[in-house]
Amino acid sequence: MYWNNNIETISRKDLETLQLTKLKKTLQAASVTPFYKKVFTENNINIDAIKTLEHIKDLPFTTKNDLRLSYPDGMVAVPKKMVVRMHASSGTTGKSTVIFYTAKDISDWADLVARCMVATGATQDDVFQNMMGYGLFTGGLGLHYGAEMLGCMVIPSSSGNTLRQIQLIQDFETTIIHITPSYCLHMVEAIRAEGIDPYELTLKKAYLGAEPYSEATRKKIEEQCGIDAYNSYGLSEMNGPGVAFECTYKNGMHIWEDYYIVEIINPETGEVLQPGEEGELVLTHINREAMPILRYRTRDLTRIIPEPCQCGRTHYRIDRIKGRTDDMLIVSGVNVFPSQIETVLMKFPEIGNNYQIILDRENNLDRMHIKVELYSKLFHGDIKEIDRIKSKLKEALKALITINPRIDLLEPGSLPPSEGKAKRVFDNRTL
Repeated sequence: MYWNNNIETISRKDLETLQLTKLKKTLQAASVTPFYKKVFTENNINIDAIKTLEHIKDLPFTTKNDLRLSYPDGMVAVPKKMVVRMHASSGTTGKSTVIFYTAKDISDWADLVARCMVATGATQDDVFQNMMGYGLFTGGLGLHYGAEMLGCMVIPSSSGNTLRQIQLIQDFETTIIHITPSYCLHMVEAIRAEGIDPYELTLKKAYLGAEPYSEATRKKIEEQCGIDAYNSYGLSEMNGPGVAFECTYKNGMHIWEDYYIVEIINPETGEVLQPGEEGELVLTHINREAMPILRYRTRDLTRIIPEPCQCGRTHYRIDRIKGRTDDMLIVSGVNVFPSQIETVLMKFPEIGNNYQIILDRENNLDRMHIKVELYSKLFHGDIKEIDRIKSKLKEALKALITINPRIDLLEPGSLPPSEGKAKRVFDNRTL
């Protein structure tokens, strides 16, 4: 089932021809912006010399910091009167990164999201409940407009207010939810607490995104809710959700190459890697009017899956995001991704859905402390059983990350619940 059969099953040769045509148009648009005009001049870039897709490697990277330095509108390629929307992503320091859209950009974005939803088997008969935040964050509105374009009834419930979310699911027979993985696990606990069997609800699918999570977490969500959960990928700088999405085969996320040129680079050297090699994802948006962005370093770690998908779509797939180059934890000289720890935790049926990773430095040595709730149905307060679980958990973690963390197994409900993006890591170390 396809949203746009001609594009989704296009031959690689025709797709690359289309990409090159769009890239040349994008370069012309970028060259009039204050930011790229300066970049091209300083790096002696002649855009007319970009005659093949391989030549994209001659262009410098664009970073999040470049977007901040160009604030508010140093990357806008159209007259202000053509801009109909802006979104912004928040940062821990400095200014936000701001993205601008024309009416065509918004329509194209909705079309991409509709394409993603159809790939999961969604139809106009579905009821779509959007539990992502609305506002400057792109997560909510992107899926909203895509679902409407597909013809679904949309419930813009936004995040939080869990009991109200459950009531809406029941009253309007929601079939698809868009939700963060952490909040989904919290919500299923709340559903059970209300005396409701999740399997008796009308839910069929969940679209998961906005935060890193493991395959084990996805499987846990599917088992606890009785639904199919799909990985989605997006970032504000490239529109928002809809950049890449799983199809029903769930063997990698299709990344829509008629909108994006995909590269994987060595994050240390910038060298372009071959399909199949793991590295940092770099994206060039080749279909946006208001704000073209060239070779954007996402900081997300993944790989291209070049083999054809069983679904028949010909666009490359990317593997699940392993983590971020800037989210990687270095603990006693060991590189650790939070997703690795989560993978171990979620494989234990005795472990609940909420956890924290706390890093401290004692006597100039790194210390890792993991607090994790026990699964409510299996918690009986048996000290010997708790010690057994703790021992097995420490053994499994040490085998994977080579670090021996302190582990506290807590009663269900001991940690603050998440109703949005979960904060899992607390790094208290100081130099």
